[in-house]
Amino acid sequence: MSFYDTLRHFADSWGLLALVLNFLAVLVWVSRPNARQIYRSQADIPFKYDDKGGDDAQTRQ
Repeated sequence: MSFYDTLRHFADSWGLLALVLNFLAVLVWVSRPNARQIYRSQADIPFKYDDKGGDDAQTRQ
């Protein structure tokens, strides 16, 4: 059995299982309680020190 066949067999069986479990773990992590508040505050970081309050294209006109 060649190295390629060994890797292909692993990817078809245990690799797929590992990726599915990883995906499910990410879904559980994202949907945990209080996650929305944390992600909302992280999303607002670029606007934290924005004094203009708008898009640069609008303020130049």
